[in-house]
Amino acid sequence: MTTGRRIRWDHVSTVVSAAILLGAELIGAGLAAGWAIAALFDASWVWELIFEGTFALLAVYGIYRFVMKAKSVEPFVEG
Repeated sequence: MTTGRRIRWDHVSTVVSAAILLGAELIGAGLAAGWAIAALFDASWVWELIFEGTFALLAVYGIYRFVMKAKSVEPFVEG
């Protein structure tokens, strides 16, 4: 028996496409910021990896928040 709920593929593809674009920007900026801060403080490569990892995790969180907010504006299912 069907429940009458349908996936809105146009909404899904819009949100996924925007998340890919935003993700590339955020992760690239996060890695560049970690490298730049490590260079600014003349830190070792271990600290550089720590800075980059921290900013990359913040970028992943930003992508997650974007997708959750976009899902509320562009619902993935109808019915």
